Amino acid sequence: MARETALVTGASRGIGRATALRLSAAYDIVAVARDEGELASLASEITIGGGSCRTIALDIADEGAVQAALRGLAVDVLVNNAGVATMKPFLELSSAEWHRMVDVNFNALFYVTGALLPGMVERRHGFVITIGSLAGRNTFVGGSCYAATKHAVNGFSESLMLEVRDANVRVAVVMPGSVDTHLTPSTGDQSWKLTSNQIADAVWYLITQPDSVLVSRLEMRPAKAPRHR
Repeated sequence: MARETALVTGASRGIGRATALRLSAAYDIVAVARDEGELASLASEITIGGGSCRTIALDIADEGAVQAALRGLAVDVLVNNAGVATMKPFLELSSAEWHRMVDVNFNALFYVTGALLPGMVERRHGFVITIGSLAGRNTFVGGSCYAATKHAVNGFSESLMLEVRDANVRVAVVMPGSVDTHLTPSTGDQSWKLTSNQIADAVWYLITQPDSVLVSRLEMRPAKAPRHR
């Protein structure tokens, strides 16, 4: 029996890479990111481990490129993971920084999901998971754009879940708190943060639930707060 296929965006590093590796034990992987070298490294690691990985070098904020590369692909699991973050006060944000966050964190959900969801609905089988953030229900100084995009992710995911569940397509959002990744580089002790592998395990948990069960929102946070000197 042929294995199902999982497509992961932002797969070259961090949560995306960890998720692609985690799912490769059971799924053929389609890894999407901009960096061809990092994608090749991921594909090699998956292949050495006995899995299958196809790579697509792609800027998911480019609607035309997404349509050309992804439309018509038969994908069983989509993990919308790619994201960018520039944390600074609103008055310090450039127009380019604002638009890049909106384009990658939110508009790309329309492009990528729109390219792959019709096939899932037609086959009456599929799962769409988006990696959001606890910033999607919180606010903080420096988060005027980033937090707004993550609030939008929640609205998108929960509305889409209601629209397609009767087509046997499940939709969920994973909302981590602080994760030790390149997305928000920090100095000092990072051991208190969640890890990329823990987020990947959460994705695995969601997709391995029985077909009759949908965990539509999963919030995660470090068990302990950071220590301040």
